[in-house]
Amino acid sequence: MLHQKVHGKPLVYFDNAATTQKPQSVLDALTGYYNNDNSNIHRGAHALADRATRYFEETRDAIREFVNAREAAEIIFTKGTTESINLVAATFGRKFIKKDDEIIISTMEHHANIVPWQMLCEEVGAILKIIPISESGEILYEEFENLLSPKTKLVSIVHASNTLGTINPVKKIIQAAHSVGAKVLLDGAQSTSHLEVDVQALDCDFLAFSAHKLYGPTGLGVLYGKREILEIMPPFLGGGEMIKEVTFEKSTYNEIPFKFEAGTPNIADVIAFKSSLNFINGLGKKVIKAHEDDLLAYANEKMSEIKGFIPVGTAAEKVSVISFNINGMHPYDVGMMLDANGIAVRTGHHCTQPLMKRLGLEGTVRASFAVYNSKSEIDAMAESVAKIARIKNK
Repeated sequence: MLHQKVHGKPLVYFDNAATTQKPQSVLDALTGYYNNDNSNIHRGAHALADRATRYFEETRDAIREFVNAREAAEIIFTKGTTESINLVAATFGRKFIKKDDEIIISTMEHHANIVPWQMLCEEVGAILKIIPISESGEILYEEFENLLSPKTKLVSIVHASNTLGTINPVKKIIQAAHSVGAKVLLDGAQSTSHLEVDVQALDCDFLAFSAHKLYGPTGLGVLYGKREILEIMPPFLGGGEMIKEVTFEKSTYNEIPFKFEAGTPNIADVIAFKSSLNFINGLGKKVIKAHEDDLLAYANEKMSEIKGFIPVGTAAEKVSVISFNINGMHPYDVGMMLDANGIAVRTGHHCTQPLMKRLGLEGTVRASFAVYNSKSEIDAMAESVAKIARIKNK
């Protein structure tokens, strides 16, 4: 995938915050399932069903270990981070959040961590409150503390911003939210691929993330939830697998996690995702973070030398994301010109329109780095951006 040419130039793939490329071991696991083990799970009495079920549940346990959950039953499979957040809004939210209760999110949230709460608030009459941020792209923690009250029922916060790279002080946020009796959901779509995430050490109530940002398949997400909370939440979807017994008069629901996994799941991608986790664990999160931090520091140094370069998001603690603009140029034009040179970046509002409004921007160019990126690729991007900037300033 990475050894190809785009528009006649060697591909430089800097769109990892959108999705990562997949190791060969993941592709092999995916095709291996369809070639050798393809069967529905949990309900079969034959060898293929038994193998598929075992591999499927091995991935659940691998995820439990990856985020240090207490037990595999606290790991629920979804379609992605978006569905994981919607699941919490539709179940926990509808049951436990009432009129005039308060939900707190931040200015830098992805739309997936805004819209479900807006919909819930419109439905039940709850109030959505927003944590402001500084010009550098860091939340104003004292302002967050001022928003907390006995009416706060949920804080839903991004761990690491997909647009700015900002790493939020989530442990402090969780402790403060719990002090007023609120539950906390972490959007870990970006953080889980870059940072050590230990749900027990953080004491978060929910964690949502996606496989495809962790070198895994698309269409697969994870929701971690504390057992005691998941057990009192109503089901999300009705159908097979999520029930114990069905009659026309009444149905009784299955135990967690199956209560939230109606229908035939995304079996192949779940099984292949274990190979993604093995890939990450084999390298080690500390090694990954050190490499990506080195790339980020190098990119900041090289790009800051370019006349007309405007960084967006300069928080002290960041994952390997650099957002920027070129003075006088639309980010889409910059992105298209980089693409002509074989350099893949993301442009636009990055599904964070309220953040763009706060910063007074239409959008940014975003380069995001992963384990397979190199300083020579950053040199290529910096050289191309410098040429683009010179063309504009002629």
